[in-house]
Amino acid sequence: MANVSRASSSTEGFFQLFPTIEKQYTSPSRPSDFATPREAQRLSDDPILARILHQYLPVQAREQVGASVHKLSRRVLQPSVLHHAVEAETDVPTLHPLTTFGEVNKTDPLRTCAGWKALKDICVEEGTVSIAYDKTKTDFNRRVAQFGIIHVWTPAAAMTMCPMSMTDGAATLLSRHLADPDGDQPGRHAVFAETYSRLVSQDPRQSWTSGQWMTERTGGSDVSGTETLARRLTQGEITEDERLGLDQDILGQPLGPWRIDGFKWFSSATDSEIAVLLARTSRGISAFLIPMRRRVRGRVMRGEGEFNDDVTELNGIRIQRLKDKLGTKGLPTAELEIKGARGWLIGQEGKGIKEISAILNITRIHAAAGSVSYWSRGLAVCRAFSKVRKARGRLLYDHPQHVLWMATETVKYWAAAQFSFFGIALLGCNEQSWEAVAKNTASETLIPRDPAHREALLRLLTPVIKAQVSVASVNGLRECIECLGGVGYCENNEDGGIMNIAKLYRDTLANTIWEGTASVMAEDVGRVIKDKRIAGGNVIEAIFGSWVTAALQNCRGLFKEECEVVEERLQALIAIAESSSAEKLEYHGRDLLTHIEAISCAVLLLHDASTDGDEVASHIASRYVWSHAVPHSRYQRKQISWQDNASIDRRIFLGVSFRPERQNGKL
Repeated sequence: MANVSRASSSTEGFFQLFPTIEKQYTSPSRPSDFATPREAQRLSDDPILARILHQYLPVQAREQVGASVHKLSRRVLQPSVLHHAVEAETDVPTLHPLTTFGEVNKTDPLRTCAGWKALKDICVEEGTVSIAYDKTKTDFNRRVAQFGIIHVWTPAAAMTMCPMSMTDGAATLLSRHLADPDGDQPGRHAVFAETYSRLVSQDPRQSWTSGQWMTERTGGSDVSGTETLARRLTQGEITEDERLGLDQDILGQPLGPWRIDGFKWFSSATDSEIAVLLARTSRGISAFLIPMRRRVRGRVMRGEGEFNDDVTELNGIRIQRLKDKLGTKGLPTAELEIKGARGWLIGQEGKGIKEISAILNITRIHAAAGSVSYWSRGLAVCRAFSKVRKARGRLLYDHPQHVLWMATETVKYWAAAQFSFFGIALLGCNEQSWEAVAKNTASETLIPRDPAHREALLRLLTPVIKAQVSVASVNGLRECIECLGGVGYCENNEDGGIMNIAKLYRDTLANTIWEGTASVMAEDVGRVIKDKRIAGGNVIEAIFGSWVTAALQNCRGLFKEECEVVEERLQALIAIAESSSAEKLEYHGRDLLTHIEAISCAVLLLHDASTDGDEVASHIASRYVWSHAVPHSRYQRKQISWQDNASIDRRIFLGVSFRPERQNGKL
């Protein structure tokens, strides 16, 4: 009798093995293995992170920092953390603007789920902000350590890193004003000191987060049209607030002597304890710190005659509505009406845009770093999926075309990760010193020793990193979605949401807009190039060019032709900068971003590979140069057989320690 085929059903037929997401970073077990990146690179699913930590951290710090990253690489995959992330995505913030009888709800109009709150606590516990401000750590780059944690944590954080990034920026801003006297704002010094200590706390019971309220209806990144107004309160108004019991924040500290009124059209982290915002005074746009809430004394009694001092309400802020966004679902983003909020002037009146730049530089780095961390998780899912999914009778990793595709994406990801962490390393070096954090590391020939040179280089590269890495990560995650086919296109919140690349894609899209689009970043780069205060208006040749030339000196032994290619691309960029007017640079702004990105990433990958001659790192560096940095020139890449290339592809995408496992089954 002939065999009769059986139809599949919900319980019978093909069932694919569930992909196993590997640990992103694994720290070597022997102290001697920290001398080189080889062992951590072999053990880790994300080997570029291991190489980056090795490049920027001295040997004595790698074990300490690596242990924290190792531990978190396991925590982010725990079912409880994955559950929190799914809950934050699906049980979204809600607004309850009125009380039962229709009065304005000033007490608790915004409600977020337990998962969101739990993830914020983990952010604090893991030091996503505090590590950068721990002044007891002086012998390694605290920013690299901080963003090593962030790189592992962000894909599981369900956008809680948005308030953390703004908290980081606010902490940097306030740190510059901790020594300011009260002046005509009695109590400001104490308020700033207490606020700063809570922003950088690693204790969830004490920590605060900060909002950043800049965006108005007149224009996103263009704050020149700010319609929010601020004025000094009269003594009579201050006395009246004291009489009404509306003169203290939630800690019992005095509220500031400024009154702020206006409307903010897009305000993330609405559940934060404080906010930094811009408002216009009689002397121009100024920066202010406002507490989100204030005490309400004498309004409510607890028992007969006993006043409840714990009652608080919003500090002259009314949440108009929550934004319905493409992504970032768990993040409470709102339109805010500010009417009679009391706050403190930060720095000088009329200098608000200059003050706020301290936050923007930090948050732009966060935007890039967060984007590339999402990309890392997307590729991790692709690796895991490729090891268990079959097509036409073979596992995906046995299809050379598939592996070449994913290897090409991995090359792009390595470049973006190196570019982001170079900006991070420059930031940390500027905050500490070259001698403290770069000397005696693999990066001492990469990071300029001169502080003015480093400052100018970071000023030029920050908008490029923000624009290019954010956009590249979106494109990379789109490729990851395609890698999974229909699975990638679905909102997979089952199994802890570990397979939900669609969510990563939606959330990453926000970073291409937040803190300025690529066009805004391109305009910023054009201004830097023409700014006479920076290297006399010659930043491309004098600062960027000299950095490229110096860094490539250590690469010529292994990558002679690649170095020549990069130098020719550099000369083309210098010629454009020298011959173009400000108007022409603006017109070709996005081309400038691409030039600077290609040169920078090539230099960073070549430099990294030259430190130890690692085979995979060398192939990736060479591939990037020939694919992305080649100008219209005479150079032609050396040709090798596709079979040899395919062998290299597998090591790039799946790792040097991967061993195929033959499995039976059918698609």
